[in-house]
Amino acid sequence: MQRVVILGGGVGGTLVANLLVRKLRRQIDRHEATVTLVDEKGQHVYQPGFMYIAMGGEKAENLSRPERSLLDDRVILDVARAVKIDEANSRVDLEDGSHLEYDQLVIATGSRIVPEEIEHFDTEAHHFYSPAAALRLREALDAFTGGRVVIGIAGMPYKCPPAPLEVAFLIESELRERGLRDKSEIHYCSPIGRAFTIESVSEMATPILEEKGIELHTFFNVETIDPARKVVESLEGEEMPYDLLILVPPHRGAKVVIDSGLSPASGWLPTDHHTLQVGGRANVYALGDATDLPLSKAGSTAHFEAPIVAERITAAVQGREPEGKHASYTGKVMCFFEVGDGKGTLLQFDYNTPPTPPKPNRFWHLGKIVFNKTYWHTVPKGRV
Repeated sequence: MQRVVILGGGVGGTLVANLLVRKLRRQIDRHEATVTLVDEKGQHVYQPGFMYIAMGGEKAENLSRPERSLLDDRVILDVARAVKIDEANSRVDLEDGSHLEYDQLVIATGSRIVPEEIEHFDTEAHHFYSPAAALRLREALDAFTGGRVVIGIAGMPYKCPPAPLEVAFLIESELRERGLRDKSEIHYCSPIGRAFTIESVSEMATPILEEKGIELHTFFNVETIDPARKVVESLEGEEMPYDLLILVPPHRGAKVVIDSGLSPASGWLPTDHHTLQVGGRANVYALGDATDLPLSKAGSTAHFEAPIVAERITAAVQGREPEGKHASYTGKVMCFFEVGDGKGTLLQFDYNTPPTPPKPNRFWHLGKIVFNKTYWHTVPKGRV
């Protein structure tokens, strides 16, 4: 019996599980293999929708569905919290004292936000990396009547790299529509020497920032927040006064991988660029936000990594070499990018080819809307 255990739902874990049971159908039917997905809450959440809660175009209840409803019937779902990966015994220990033995392990535990690492973050700063925080930001925007909006990044890497820029563009459009633009300043603080990590995307975004009158501040790495003076301070010694402060919170990997000694304190798993194996282990894989790969922490990344993990595990179970286009990961990522005013563009790239974003237009904006609406019927079930 070959036992495949997948830690974490979300797009990566759900898609790998569904792909695996298709590829291992005969082995499962003959009771020669099992595929088990372990998810702490048993709910699948579409995180890219959080930004639209903040922008007033989405509701939290539309962004969550039972994990079971998205899984093939042959996938065993265990709603439980994993507390330790015991490599010596090839098992995953669960919070209730039970454990799951594995022959192949997939870690799709994602990333977690840790705003508590910055004092006063929870009381002074807004973000959109949870439904509750996004709704709180929406309420702050509704109450905003003008002033100084500061948008920054409190630590890298973080989920969905384009998101803070998208929010800056969308807020600028909203303030114009509400007649508040001439009463407001918008400042975008980047932790590096340009607007975005990828140079070609930065070259596309910087003129849009200038056109919209959003002031770009580079090399601004958030260190502290002074609530008395309403100032956010950077590691570089710069101070930025604010009336409305929006910060990407610090991110870390899952505690279970840190506590199990599979990753450094950051929680990002050392992952092979092409095989997606963890730290040279032949039977442990990682994908999505959980990895330390030099790629976007985004659902799209997990979407393109999942078929590689599924093929490699299938090959191991069937006693053959990985084959076909999914034998090795090329670093493929594809995501939409909102620029406000009903326009968007597309970022598509891999390890060797940087993105060349098309000129923003309405088509790509509509493409993102359609993708958001069709997600539940397509990506987790492996239909695209």
